[in-house]
Amino acid sequence: MKCPFCGHTEDRVVDSRVGREGEFIRRRRECLKCHRRYTTYEYIEDVLPHVVKRDSRREPFDRQKLRGSILKACEKRSVGVQAVDDVVAEIEAQLHERNEKEITSKELGEIVMEHLQKLDQVAYVRFASVYRQFKDIAQFMDEVKGLLKDDKSKPAASASKPKVVAKSK
Repeated sequence: MKCPFCGHTEDRVVDSRVGREGEFIRRRRECLKCHRRYTTYEYIEDVLPHVVKRDSRREPFDRQKLRGSILKACEKRSVGVQAVDDVVAEIEAQLHERNEKEITSKELGEIVMEHLQKLDQVAYVRFASVYRQFKDIAQFMDEVKGLLKDDKSKPAASASKPKVVAKSK
């Protein structure tokens, strides 16, 4: 490690501590030449796949770009930022588990839509309309009809709940 004060490359570790939930290690070091102390942090390098775009370009996976597109889809909806961050973390974890060097933007989009469909259906349709590049209203309506059909095939959670009737005086 190079001393930030004098540039000497030999030091000794004075103290080591594990940081927030084991995400990093904080080390206090002392330069053996000038005897000044400084702090370094060690992080595990994330090896996330590159995204292969529709035009065959390859880009490194960008967590912020993914988060931004999900936030845009959830704009003016009752979806909290924490819920969006949780979805991004889940998607990132899925990509880690895949252990592949590349993922197509199509596959990534499908994964995002899967999570958005569970989170908020309007956000899902917004994202799908951009991602799938709907050409006309018919494609848009087909997507919404598919959502409605899926919604009706699920057992109604409210059917088992007793109805509350307000009485007027």
